[in-house]
Amino acid sequence: MAKSASKKPKTPSSTIALNKRARHEYALEDRMEAGLALEGWEVKSLRAGKVQLVDAYVLLKNNEAYLFGAHITPLPTASTHIQPDPTRTRKLLLHRDEIDRLIGAVDRKGYSLIPTAMYWKKGRAKLEIALAKGKKAHDKRAAVKERDWQRDKQRLLRQR
Repeated sequence: MAKSASKKPKTPSSTIALNKRARHEYALEDRMEAGLALEGWEVKSLRAGKVQLVDAYVLLKNNEAYLFGAHITPLPTASTHIQPDPTRTRKLLLHRDEIDRLIGAVDRKGYSLIPTAMYWKKGRAKLEIALAKGKKAHDKRAAVKERDWQRDKQRLLRQR
């Protein structure tokens, strides 16, 4: 008998959405994972990849964390008895000590909370949030210049 191939079947990526602009606009420092309180139609839309994190941010109110500005496009097959709101405020699920640490950093040190990625973990939607400080225009230019230099340096090393 022929040996069966030991290749694992390709699994789809667990990443739902990335906020690529966050790395350009902010200096990201500390990252953490948060759960999301979602409705059924939102989970179906996430499975279809219909989410945008570009203008999203996290606010801390009443010792709770909320996601604002994330756009989850409802599928046309969503239930007819509900009115889906694509940009509704969604609660983030974090432990008390994590929320306390975030409150301290945001209030005292002047950080912002920015969502950087959304992904699946054990069948649940998770959001990666980062403590971030806004970059100035000259910082952005310096980062682009450094990235270009690293790329050129790699090309030169490969040619030799």
